[in-house]
Amino acid sequence: MKSADIRQAFLTFFEEQGHTIVPSSSLVPGNDPTLLFTNAGMVPFKDVFLGRDPRPYVRATSAQRCVRAGGKHNDLDNVGYTARHHTFFEMLGNFSFGDYFKRDAIRLAWTFLTETLGLPREKLWVTVHISDDEAERIWKDEIGIDPERFSKLDEDNFWQMGDTGPCGPCSEIFFDHGPEVFGGPPGSPDEDGDRYIEIWNLVFMQFDRDAAGNLNPLPKPSIDTGMGLERVAAVLQGVHSNYQIDLFENLLEAAAGVIGHDDIATPSLRVIADHIRSCAFLIVDGVLPSNEGRGYVLRRIIRRAVRHGHKLGAREPFFHKLVAALDAEMGEAYPELHKACGHIEKVLLKEEEQFARTLDHGMGLLEAALGELDGEVLAGETVFKLYDTYGFPFDLTADICRERGVTLDELGFQRALEAQRERARAASQFGADYTASLELEGETTFTGYQRLEDEARVTALVDESGNALVELDEGAKGVVVLDRTPFYGESGGQVGDTGYLEADGVRFQVTDTQKQGGHHLHHGVVIEGRLRVGSSITTRVDASLRVATMRNHSATHLLHEALKRVLGGHVQQKGSLVSAERLRFDFSHFEALTREQLAEVEAIVNQQILLNADTRIQQMTLDEAKAKGAAALFEAKYSDSVRVLTIGADDFSIELCGGTHVARSGDIGCLHILAETGIAAGVRRIEAVTGEGALDYFRDQEARLLRIGERLKAKPEQLEERVESLVERNRGLEKEIERLKAKLTSAAGSDMLTETREVAGVKVLAKQVEGVSGKELRGLLDQLKNKLGSGILVLGVADGDKVSLIAGVTDDLTARVRAGDLVNHVAAQVGGKGGGRADMAQAGGNDAQALPVALASVPAWLEGQLG
Repeated sequence: MKSADIRQAFLTFFEEQGHTIVPSSSLVPGNDPTLLFTNAGMVPFKDVFLGRDPRPYVRATSAQRCVRAGGKHNDLDNVGYTARHHTFFEMLGNFSFGDYFKRDAIRLAWTFLTETLGLPREKLWVTVHISDDEAERIWKDEIGIDPERFSKLDEDNFWQMGDTGPCGPCSEIFFDHGPEVFGGPPGSPDEDGDRYIEIWNLVFMQFDRDAAGNLNPLPKPSIDTGMGLERVAAVLQGVHSNYQIDLFENLLEAAAGVIGHDDIATPSLRVIADHIRSCAFLIVDGVLPSNEGRGYVLRRIIRRAVRHGHKLGAREPFFHKLVAALDAEMGEAYPELHKACGHIEKVLLKEEEQFARTLDHGMGLLEAALGELDGEVLAGETVFKLYDTYGFPFDLTADICRERGVTLDELGFQRALEAQRERARAASQFGADYTASLELEGETTFTGYQRLEDEARVTALVDESGNALVELDEGAKGVVVLDRTPFYGESGGQVGDTGYLEADGVRFQVTDTQKQGGHHLHHGVVIEGRLRVGSSITTRVDASLRVATMRNHSATHLLHEALKRVLGGHVQQKGSLVSAERLRFDFSHFEALTREQLAEVEAIVNQQILLNADTRIQQMTLDEAKAKGAAALFEAKYSDSVRVLTIGADDFSIELCGGTHVARSGDIGCLHILAETGIAAGVRRIEAVTGEGALDYFRDQEARLLRIGERLKAKPEQLEERVESLVERNRGLEKEIERLKAKLTSAAGSDMLTETREVAGVKVLAKQVEGVSGKELRGLLDQLKNKLGSGILVLGVADGDKVSLIAGVTDDLTARVRAGDLVNHVAAQVGGKGGGRADMAQAGGNDAQALPVALASVPAWLEGQLG
């Protein structure tokens, strides 16, 4: 059976057994900050097992794409060196959420393996946890497994997704490749051999492990199973290595073709074939190469693949060319891959080109370090320098050292890395926890969606150091906590509200509002009277600033959708800052936007503003929001009930958002993009203004144009033509100046040659020159050398404290004196150094006062060289 046929047969079998087919989730786990990537088929169902995410079905089946290349579950270092490790793999699974349990899970697995796939019973070996007598009875008494092909194991048969979360005993099914292959059965001393290969794991989900390590019973015992598609395909296709199955054979041939390497069995090609799968699907799911988090893992995988291609002789970008071959293998099963092919190729090509320089430089430095190695251990400081200074990844250094039989001083590397982190931590600042010293009950009720004024009670007062107070005197700065407030606390990129808290004879100016836990913290100063805990006050938000902030916040949603439509579905929000003055929106994209793209994005947003559609805000479940197509922050965690904002005509933008927004899109007024820049690898930033901010910007620009027009005596519509005329005229004048300066320099050069002197029979000129820039020294030197015919020259220019030097030696004398040695002799005396060829060298310095003496020393130095 082909890999695609096995995948489909699995899903069809379990669908016929009453399971709902659930599409593969993203490789970026939703609502799970404990995981870097989706690393098992059950990850998308974690909250279902915990009883927090009710679904309309109690049985499910899926082909889930998984990555194990970072964090606790990391197979990256083994890929290419074993037959079955991958960074990316497909996990076929069936799940029961409180419906069936051990008996049916075992029966279904056995039926699928022995009947649907036709695997011989005598080739299968079963294990259970040492404590699981129930599973043992089912296997032996009901299934009839041969007791001689059965093991009870301890820790190897207790499954958990992470340090916390759903877990339970499990039962594993192994395939026996036969006695001709080395290895013993599970639990034996030789179990690490290749004879018995695990193909399916049945997890009997009974517990939820908390942070303290306690096993708490799940609301309903459930089933989680996982069968590796690649491993089963190898069994059914009669091969021992996953890299020999149909899917990998085609990828290996494609990789061999683009690199120009004939042997598809080479380990480096296996690395490349594996890595194109994880890289492509991570990019599909919104991950882009960067220097932190998931983006850093992606960058490591890409660079590892490129390094192995480099090792096979590839000197031009090749990795991105494998996307088409991957699409041919997996695009039908995963349409999102097919749709994103062009985007994936662009991201990979850009990363390959960027890494090419690092690879060549890093390899040279590593080769030099290995060549000077005294022993078999590469020092941790050397590894860290390669990593930190030259951007050469640790795992690439480890890969190369492993190939050379060299051990890495990993402990030394980690010490150097931790020292760097400590320096970074010491330089950072963290905000005070203003509620740590308070015993607050409940939470602050936010009423700001409905009103900008409200009545409230002061529940706590805190000074600037976080100390609890009973009252705040006039002139004192502090933090006020209320039982209810219309003031929006900074979150979701929207800044906190400002305004006033007022009572008889008391006025507190709110300069910022923050959220801490479930409380709103009103930062500010008492400008009148004395504020006490327990007092009743009137809260008034600065309406003009709130409205301006709402315009900018709503505009970010329109901007986000417009960027997706112009650039592609890979665009995802990476952060934002929304204030009354302007908006800032960060998003994932791999290159700068063109002027035309920015104009198109701006036009799309303003078209939606002009359509003036009603804004709709709805409260719904997270699943309902997903079904509606709502966009969410890439890594945010959401509760079961979410707030969904729809803005623009024809449901233009649908996103989850807790911020405050305009009632109609037309209330934004208009949007104008001020700037677009890159802020990190794969992350761009747009800054823009709306409403009155945009009008102020346009007025200011118009005033500037009018002032420029007055200076140039031209109407605004004539300015472009007038400026172009001035630019052309300026270019002509610059050329004329250069011509005249060259003429003057030539004349001055002829005069200078009268100052030459002979040293050991050689003509020498060492002179400080005036009226010549450092950039013009080279031309002057060439003129003098041509006129001199045979000789040695040193010229110096002082500009403030800075010194520029140049030395020239005619070709007939370079065997006796090198220009680089000469210029360094002078440069050392003016606080600098330099270098160059034997006939010409340049240098700089920072001690202009020492230049005359330094030049005067040249004849004596040359006497020693020539004498």
